[in-house]
Amino acid sequence: MVAVISFAALTGQAADSKDGHKRVGVDEFFELWTKEKHTVLDVRTPAEFAEGHIPGAKNIDFYAKDFAERLGKLDKSKPYLMHCRSGGRSGKAGAMMSKMGFKLVYDLAPGMNGWRKAKKPIEK
Repeated sequence: MVAVISFAALTGQAADSKDGHKRVGVDEFFELWTKEKHTVLDVRTPAEFAEGHIPGAKNIDFYAKDFAERLGKLDKSKPYLMHCRSGGRSGKAGAMMSKMGFKLVYDLAPGMNGWRKAKKPIEK
């Protein structure tokens, strides 16, 4: 199992999770965003969000005191695309959302850094 996860991380391929939290690479995230039109949650700070974000993304600051409360107001039956800068905060947020009962959360493994590096769309 460790070799599969390590391989997935190195290749940017999806690493499935049994709890509804799925880490994906830039290409899969982009496809889900463009073809499936899932809601994008950007869990970076408002300052990071203002520097550039995925078009149409909703900003819910991971560090905000009401972060869990704001997540709790979302429809748990819908899939979400989520990211932060490099994958740390979104990984924690995805695990939190799974525990809260969200059915499926796709987490951009390389974060916004990987999105920018791949030259995917960004708006300010």
